[in-house]
Amino acid sequence: MSQREGSAEGFTAMPFTYRRAREAGMTRAQLHRDHVCLLRSVYVDRRVRVDGYVRARAVLLVAPADAFVSHHTAAELWGGVVPHAVRPHVSVPTGRPRSAREDLVVHASSREPVVFRGQRVTTPLDTFLDCARVLDLVDLVVLGDSLVARHRITPERLRQGAQESTGRGSRLARRAAGLVRAGVDSPMETRARMLRVLSGLPELETDLRFHDDRGDLVRRLDAGDRATRTAVEYDGRHHVEREDQWEADLGRWEDFEDAAWRIVVLVGADIYRTPGRTVERLRRIFAQRGIPLGPPSDEWRRHFPGRG
Repeated sequence: MSQREGSAEGFTAMPFTYRRAREAGMTRAQLHRDHVCLLRSVYVDRRVRVDGYVRARAVLLVAPADAFVSHHTAAELWGGVVPHAVRPHVSVPTGRPRSAREDLVVHASSREPVVFRGQRVTTPLDTFLDCARVLDLVDLVVLGDSLVARHRITPERLRQGAQESTGRGSRLARRAAGLVRAGVDSPMETRARMLRVLSGLPELETDLRFHDDRGDLVRRLDAGDRATRTAVEYDGRHHVEREDQWEADLGRWEDFEDAAWRIVVLVGADIYRTPGRTVERLRRIFAQRGIPLGPPSDEWRRHFPGRG
């Protein structure tokens, strides 16, 4: 039985169509009581965590037969981080009929899809290049960092592919690919780095690692300058969900302070609400620590509007 036809076990684990549910004898009351609607005529059990894989399966149930997930939907399937898209994205080969469904965005594409987790999808590189047509610079770098973090692609391959790309979005893709880094744990770390870069501040070394005499990793910092012992850390909820993690972080920072490191801690409000003050704060601290500063830039204002 093909993916498009579904199966009985899919009623509890995977998306299914209204038609298949009715053919299997499910009542309308059962359908609406125990399931959520992902797309028109596509449902999934309420207990299922809806992630990029589940969304991709749901989309391909009702997309044209030769369709493959692309853009935002492909990014999520690969484990990348992108802004939420109200409508899922799929692509069909150029010249083939597109679906008239209003709850899908259907693109014509010359991309050659691959199969990942059983779903037809654009490659990580093509996904990045497609998203360069619809995302801004910061969101595109966030996507690139997250794809690299999931080991879907390397920064070098991303840069090479972007250099070879042409057409709409290619210039942005090249710039964003050049700013993608390995070793980034969260989108907010990327945003903190991009705030520095777009304001003219030094980028700093990403993912500083410290090892003991045996070569074992003992400490990590989001970004920093080893020469001046200055670091920037993003402190988000994912870092402090458990008390023992919070205590470990405190001890880690105290160890660095004992070694004469200056650690600048940023939180979400520093990025979203008061980016201007954050830029001024970092510029002041970097100057005090002896980090060479270039000319300031206002480009950050287009991407981090904030209130100050």
